[in-house]
Amino acid sequence: MADVAQKKIYKYKKVLSNPSRWEVVLKEIRTLVDMALTSPLQDDSINQAPLEIVSKLLSENTNLTTQEHENIIVAIAPLLENNHPPPDLCEFFCKHCRERPRSMVVIEVFTPVVQRILKHNMDFGKCPRLRLFTQEYILALNELNAGMEVVKKFIQSMHGPTGHCPHPRVLPNLVAVCLAAIYSCYEEFINSRDNSPSLKEIRNGCQQPCDRKPTLPLRLLHPSPDLVSQEATLSEARLKSVVVASSEIHVEVEHSSTAKPALTASAGNDSEPNLIDCLMVSPACSTVSIELGPQADRTLGCYVEILKLLSDYDDWRPSLASLLQPIPFPKEALAHEKFTKELKYVIQRFAEDPRQEVHSCLLSVRAGKDGWFQLYSPGGVACDDDGELFASMVHILMGSCYKTKKFLLSLAENKLGPCMLLALRGNQTMVEILCLMLEYNIIDNNDTQLQIISTLESTGVGKRMYEQLCDRQRELKELQRKGGPTRLTLPSKSTDADLARLLSSGSFGNLENLSLAFTNVTSACAEHLIKLPSLKQLNLWSTQFGDAGLRLLSEHLTMLQVLNLCETPVTDAGLLALSSMKSLCSLNMNSTKLSADTYEDLKAKLPNLKEVDVRYTEAW
Repeated sequence: MADVAQKKIYKYKKVLSNPSRWEVVLKEIRTLVDMALTSPLQDDSINQAPLEIVSKLLSENTNLTTQEHENIIVAIAPLLENNHPPPDLCEFFCKHCRERPRSMVVIEVFTPVVQRILKHNMDFGKCPRLRLFTQEYILALNELNAGMEVVKKFIQSMHGPTGHCPHPRVLPNLVAVCLAAIYSCYEEFINSRDNSPSLKEIRNGCQQPCDRKPTLPLRLLHPSPDLVSQEATLSEARLKSVVVASSEIHVEVEHSSTAKPALTASAGNDSEPNLIDCLMVSPACSTVSIELGPQADRTLGCYVEILKLLSDYDDWRPSLASLLQPIPFPKEALAHEKFTKELKYVIQRFAEDPRQEVHSCLLSVRAGKDGWFQLYSPGGVACDDDGELFASMVHILMGSCYKTKKFLLSLAENKLGPCMLLALRGNQTMVEILCLMLEYNIIDNNDTQLQIISTLESTGVGKRMYEQLCDRQRELKELQRKGGPTRLTLPSKSTDADLARLLSSGSFGNLENLSLAFTNVTSACAEHLIKLPSLKQLNLWSTQFGDAGLRLLSEHLTMLQVLNLCETPVTDAGLLALSSMKSLCSLNMNSTKLSADTYEDLKAKLPNLKEVDVRYTEAW
């Protein structure tokens, strides 16, 4: 049976290798397709062979008419329902999409082919032409009269009608197509100009020395020694511009005439800048104007719009945020105002999503690397507002289970000016941020503390929150005053409110051992526990204390030595935070959702850990 099919395929291959009249060739192709579809032996070689034959035929005959192109595509369409087109055929399809985007073949024949590619393809890296064909197909849809409406309906068809897309490969494949398409918009500039500014240079006004030389065909016009001079003083700084042009892209880098004054005091002077300096200072920045050619501009508009569509689906948003967290765009795109302005919609969707796995992706993937939070906050290369998106991002990040103290330290170090300015304008989130900075002793310098207090007292909401902070600080001072018991056990069934009421009744500055075992306390009680200055032993056996509470404890109770989490709902997400509690010598994680990997990580990072209970866990 297999031999018969192979002989027929060989016969057709021979006939089609020397085509005479194309009407005869077309007839032979149809017969070949029928043979493959009706063959009792259905395997990849039988189905793929006709596609390979037609692919070779087309590559050797490039002078076909448009009608002949369409006839051949229609003839092989039945085989494409269950088979990916081979590389040369993809090239042929791409050409057809570019030359005849409004052809009915694009809608009727290519649509199911692209849908199959997006649902089943596992690796565009191995099949780059499948990605290119998908990219050209979507651009062809965008050329139709309805334009983006057609593209939107296609994306909807790929997601499906339910709230959860049943095809796990669709989103990563669509994102891969979008990233490649967006990269292609800046490709000529990227390949032909090796002295394009880095993000750091863009943020610092390209004022760092640069020995790299531009390559042809691009030429650096109007070079200025002041551009690369580190010796220039503020008074000598003048407005300079660098213009770089190509057939497709025009770039103008305009350097500001002011540089960022240092926030730290000069040597021998402990004072810091006054309030106005803190509020009004902005980094020396450049205005980068990139003009794409018409085709690149249409491509960029189409694919950024697709990313916006993807971000509208609740079930796709977590994966989309994760895929975009490493910022997989060229620096030229991030310096392009049109791109960052359009992409802002996607970042806003992440900032509005209450799920931690979504909005956590606004932060950088590792320390020292910019994330979306840095790029879209005041002073960032993508910021085009007065801090509205920044406030939205800070609000969602502070409201989730993060290392609050570490995040506040980062804000105080890098974004204190914008925080104070927005608080001065009455932004409630920023008022809360400034209060927390005072409450957690984030700001060491006395002058800066006084500036923050002045900012808080300048608005009604700030004044009210600062008064509440002062009340809490008085209560805290009383709570931490030396005296009171060294050991304390709450009755079973006690709640968070009961614990708060007890701790507000007197001094607990000497409390070293606290047992909340078998009570009804939750992570909410952590905000009271972290105020106990001498606490060394904490028993949370069989409570509802979870990951959020653990994160808070790990930041503040660094001297804790004994912790019992037996039968609590903690998971790896919270237990990993314990790695910062270097004083822990006894840790009970019996009957928790501890994994073996997390256990190994904790053992490696907690040098003083002597007693561990991991019974009835994965690590047991």
